[in-house]
Amino acid sequence: MRLILLLAAALLATTTVTLPAPDGTLTLQSSAVRAGDPIRLSYSTPRPHATNWVGLYTEPGNGPVAEQFVGPSLKWVYTPDAAGTATLPTQGLEPGDYIVYFLAQDGYAWLAQPARLKLVSSTPLHFVTSPFTLRNGRAGTPYSASVTGLVKGDTSGLTFTKRAGAAWIGVAPDGRVTGTPTASGTSTLTVEARNAAGQTSTAAISIRVRAATDILVPKLKAMSWNLWHGGSQVSGGREKQLRFLLDRDVDVVGLQETSSTAAQELAQALGWDHFQAGASLGIISRYPITARGPLPSQSGLAGAYSRIRLDERTGRELVLWTAHLGYTPYGPYDACFSNRNTQQLLSREASAGRTAQIQAIVQAMDAHLRAAGTHPVLLTGDFNAPSHLDYTAAAAPSHCGRSGIPWPTSKTPEQAGLRDSYRVAHPNPVTHPGNTWSPVYKTFTGGYGYDHRTGDPEPQDRIDFVHYAGTLTVDSSDTLVTGTPTPYPGHGNNEWTSDHAAVLTTFTVN
Repeated sequence: MRLILLLAAALLATTTVTLPAPDGTLTLQSSAVRAGDPIRLSYSTPRPHATNWVGLYTEPGNGPVAEQFVGPSLKWVYTPDAAGTATLPTQGLEPGDYIVYFLAQDGYAWLAQPARLKLVSSTPLHFVTSPFTLRNGRAGTPYSASVTGLVKGDTSGLTFTKRAGAAWIGVAPDGRVTGTPTASGTSTLTVEARNAAGQTSTAAISIRVRAATDILVPKLKAMSWNLWHGGSQVSGGREKQLRFLLDRDVDVVGLQETSSTAAQELAQALGWDHFQAGASLGIISRYPITARGPLPSQSGLAGAYSRIRLDERTGRELVLWTAHLGYTPYGPYDACFSNRNTQQLLSREASAGRTAQIQAIVQAMDAHLRAAGTHPVLLTGDFNAPSHLDYTAAAAPSHCGRSGIPWPTSKTPEQAGLRDSYRVAHPNPVTHPGNTWSPVYKTFTGGYGYDHRTGDPEPQDRIDFVHYAGTLTVDSSDTLVTGTPTPYPGHGNNEWTSDHAAVLTTFTVN
């Protein structure tokens, strides 16, 4: 819910400092650091300043390569002296390539040449999960997928080998799975991964093969998922995210709070297609993305979309939108903590920007909605507001006694012809509240003008959605977490990586 960047520097993207060519130094104690251990560095500059800072970014990633803000740093620390040492924590970061920048005065002008390093894993080689399923194939049509990014641990010298499986399937040493299916049905495969140290791991894999005349994706699993700063708030977050997606056999996901890189990184690991649509929004898909737009930074929209090719034979496509609406003021706090009346709540929705944001998104979806009979449409997102479908008289005890509130963020999509898939599957908000905020925040932690209510029970609401229009039928819809998350602030080792529950809806594609 709270799109608050962890990094103060990212909030100062407009800071401009004109400096000569960088003449300071930035030296890492080691170019290889074990994930979880601190990065130790030394620095010097002839231009010390209290707000000079060092930031850590993925490589290649969103660092200030042109001395301008691109996206937030993963970790950062002030380095105010003319010379000194500092450390950057690596908790919650995945093994891989990173880059460190030494930057001036809460801005992005370089004080020294950046330094690169690799975070290495101390865990044995392993697939993130097994068994799992790859994208669907079609009999008689060449097939391609990848398992390269689904192995974690020491991946130095990594190679893959087919150990068993259908004759048509081949596995390349780099993890590419290819071949031409010969008949419909479910094909199985066993793949072994091996690293330079001789460690091995195997995975059992399935591929659903459709007949030549059948639609490729008759069942579609669509998810909305707020990642909570990319998944960085729990240990081993990226691997846990991958395991969740594979275990749930998901096809398409509208993401929020990607920290500028998570959509790309998840898709690359899964061998999927993606759209990294700015600092928060992203879309990942098992099936090819044929169009992307608009970038929020270009359009001012709090949403973005991708066209996804569900069937190359018929040309059937899905239009998937993802949205992340403003987070403050927050309606349930106003309803529960200050007992504002309905008109005041609606006025506050407008002041939060959410009302205008959802109206603009739905307006931008107009052409897609008019064509939904041919190419179905989804609107996923963290709307940071509840649904009017949940605020019934019978459900009022779960909402501080409030009912009948026409929350604009749910009324506007409904008026445009979109349906709330969770409420289609579960019409009764008393028996199936479907709360997505929050599996880890159970008591109010302050802010939003309500510090005096710190420690009170956190209002629980359904603020994440999968809306749909067009030729889709809801088979099931669930709000999901993994395990039983430990509440904040003891959440660091949770298997569940977010402060929201995800919403997963299974559709029949008619």
